Amino acid sequence: MAKAIIGIIGGSGLYHLAGLTHVRSEPIATPFGTPSDELHFGQLAGHDIVFLPRHGRGHLLSPSGINYRANIDALKRVGVTDLISVSACGSFREDLPPGHFVLVDQFIDRTFRRETSFFGNGCVAHVSMAHPVAPRLATRLAEAAEALHMPVQRGGTYVCIEGPQFSTRAESLAYKAQGCDVIGMTAMPEARLAREAEISYATIAMVTDFDCWHEDHDHVDVASVVRVVQDNAARVSALLERVIADHPDEHEACPVGSDRALEGAVMTAPPWRDVNLLQKLDAIMARLNAK
Repeated sequence: MAKAIIGIIGGSGLYHLAGLTHVRSEPIATPFGTPSDELHFGQLAGHDIVFLPRHGRGHLLSPSGINYRANIDALKRVGVTDLISVSACGSFREDLPPGHFVLVDQFIDRTFRRETSFFGNGCVAHVSMAHPVAPRLATRLAEAAEALHMPVQRGGTYVCIEGPQFSTRAESLAYKAQGCDVIGMTAMPEARLAREAEISYATIAMVTDFDCWHEDHDHVDVASVVRVVQDNAARVSALLERVIADHPDEHEACPVGSDRALEGAVMTAPPWRDVNLLQKLDAIMARLNAK
C-alpha cells in the first residue's frame, strides 16, 4: 500500500491552511500549464499535507480562469493520494442554511468553457464517474464533523455552473426543482480530473447563502459569501485537522475504484498512442506505465 499523502484545495476565503507546520512552498511545473499557486507542503496532525489555494492567494483567478488540469497534475506529481476540496456554495434547501456543511456525493456539470480531461485525440480514455466521490474519504469527513458537533449532511447533489455571475432566479428555481442540494462554480471539472488522475476525492461544500430562489432572504452577493466563510474559518480548520489526525498512514483502497480508475479505461491501443500526449501524461499514467 502507498503512503497516504493528503491534498487540500482551498476555495473562496481559504487561502492559507491554519495549523500547518514545517511549511515550505514550491512552484510546480506541469505539462498542462501553471497551477493556481505554489504548492504549500507541511504537516498537520502528524501527516504530510499539500495545500493549494484554488483561486490563488489574493483570489486572482475566476472560476473559469482556473487551470484545473495543472492543479490536479501538480498534486498528482508530488504524490497526493487523497484530496479534500473545500468550496463555498449556495443552498436550495431550507434545512441547509448558511454555516452548514454538505459532503456532496454527486455532481451536475453546467460548465462549458473548461478543459475537462487530460486525455484526447491520440490517447482516448473513458473513466467512470458514476460515483465521483471516494466514499471512505467522505465518511471520514462526516464522522469528524459529527464528532465536533458541526452541522453536516452526508450526501447531496452539487450543480456546478460556469459563472462568474450568480444564477438568475429562473435558473435557481430550475435547479431546485431538479432536486439539486447546493450550487457552486468550481467542483467541475476538478472532480473529473481527480478521477482521471486516480486520486481519491471528496468535497466539503460550505453553505454561504440561499442563492436567489428564496424570497425571504437577500440574494447572494460577495459580501455575504465572504462573511460566512470568515465566520466558519475556524470550524473548517478544526474539521480538517480532526479528519487528518484520524486518517490512516497508508492510503486505503477505494471501494468505487477511484484510485484504479484508468484500469481498462484507455481505449487507444499502445502502438497508436500519440508520443507527445503520452509525455504530458507521465504523472497521470505513472501507475499504468510502471506495470
